[in-house]
Amino acid sequence: MSSHQVIQRCLTVCLAQSFVFNELKEKLLDTSRSQAFRDTVAIDHKNGVSIVFAYGVVVHWNVNLYDRRDLHRMLLNYAVKPEKEAQEDNFSYQVNCEQDRIQHDHIELQYADIKVFVALSHAMAQSIKLAAFEGNAIDTIHATSHLPESLAREGKIRLGRNAMAKIRGQLFLTKSDIILNYDLLDTPEFFWEHPEYQSIYLMAANYLEIKQRTEVLSKKLETIHELLEMLADEQKHLHSSTLEWIIIWLIAVEIIMSLIDKIF
Repeated sequence: MSSHQVIQRCLTVCLAQSFVFNELKEKLLDTSRSQAFRDTVAIDHKNGVSIVFAYGVVVHWNVNLYDRRDLHRMLLNYAVKPEKEAQEDNFSYQVNCEQDRIQHDHIELQYADIKVFVALSHAMAQSIKLAAFEGNAIDTIHATSHLPESLAREGKIRLGRNAMAKIRGQLFLTKSDIILNYDLLDTPEFFWEHPEYQSIYLMAANYLEIKQRTEVLSKKLETIHELLEMLADEQKHLHSSTLEWIIIWLIAVEIIMSLIDKIF
């Protein structure tokens, strides 16, 4: 293999839910060789580049371990809800190939400039963020799977109103967090200004099955929505049952009081 086709590494890391991006962008532009694009900053290392995204992800192209660690430490100073354990995704890549393609997590590029890396990084970042959304949705569904089972088996959910309200709150938080960030999975605004790079983004997005996975995530959100509605109905049922018992006891007390009046 000739030297101009050396295999290099691409590492995508999800560090946080998001970054305080305006402050982070100013810091990066002041302290490093950086270039700002829409919702991203590209940092030029000596032999590689890191692409930082506002939604808590960084993609490293041929960046050594020490530079990655130094950058991560700095990024975490601007992190909103840092991940307990950073999620990672790995690819290999080569430049000066015959055509642009991706096979078996290996990227072949005809040429690479900073905007090629930004275009590809958008797909990489969306993919790892989508994985985080998928994980949150699955965890939430699994944690509440006993509720419909209980309803099917016993005809009711054996939970107090307070416990049920907490579960509804958790379901709502998961759903709203994903929906509020759903636009991350659309075609990035970067390509409004640089449409000539969209084909290489679409190549990566198709390989990573972003559209199909987004549709599956949408179905998981529908499941969470159904769980929310089921719990809301159950809470209404509990509330109405409580009111019915209060009315029954009031009627019983009134009957007893009237009987006592007649006796005495």
